[in-house]
Amino acid sequence: MARPYAKMDTFLDTGMITLHHLENSRSQRILWLLEELDLEYEIKHYARDEKTQLAPPELKQVHPLGKSPVLEDKGRMLAESGCIIDYLCRKYGKDWLPRRNSGAYTDCQFWLHYAEGSVMPPLLMQLVFDKVKTAPMPFFIRPIAKGIADKVLSSFVHPNIKTHFDFIEQHLSDKKWFLGNDISAADIQMSFPLSAALSQQQKLADNYPHITAWVKRFQARPAYQRALEQGGEYDYELKSK
Repeated sequence: MARPYAKMDTFLDTGMITLHHLENSRSQRILWLLEELDLEYEIKHYARDEKTQLAPPELKQVHPLGKSPVLEDKGRMLAESGCIIDYLCRKYGKDWLPRRNSGAYTDCQFWLHYAEGSVMPPLLMQLVFDKVKTAPMPFFIRPIAKGIADKVLSSFVHPNIKTHFDFIEQHLSDKKWFLGNDISAADIQMSFPLSAALSQQQKLADNYPHITAWVKRFQARPAYQRALEQGGEYDYELKSK
């Protein structure tokens, strides 16, 4: 049984790192980082609700937001992927973060915030409005709901996704990793939105070869493969043609 939520400024030493991991979620990238850093950790697994596909209520016993990932380390409870990645790299894997006050450090911080602050919102909106179009509803409402969903998707969501993917594709056109020749915290954070989008939308994978090559590159890493074995169900693997 996971212990109740601990305030961020609590520092009781509870021993091993614990990751509260939800299947098919952003938490998978934290598992990947833990494997890359070769850290000892334990996983508390949580399954999604079969009907709603939402996180189970048990996660609210861990953190008030009831979401995953949540990381416990030496009495500190951390939520939000970007925060967790920054924390783990600063404490256990400094090679994964550029030197503070360098231009590369600023670039890394940009990608840590950009992944969830800019890329994920339109991708989530697409998921929501796609579900609206297929959700059970009275037959006379369906054409109206579908029309509204299609309008929002075509006029706002799809153009925004294209803007972001064009930007990322250009950035990766002359780089192996997001900060250049070496993999970093930026790649860990960006891994979820891009692999999730490309694995679910073949058109994106076809239209953005540099992003696709980058996803295949990190998914081939031994630490990533070990994380898949540890994490359980995960639907966002890019299928090779």
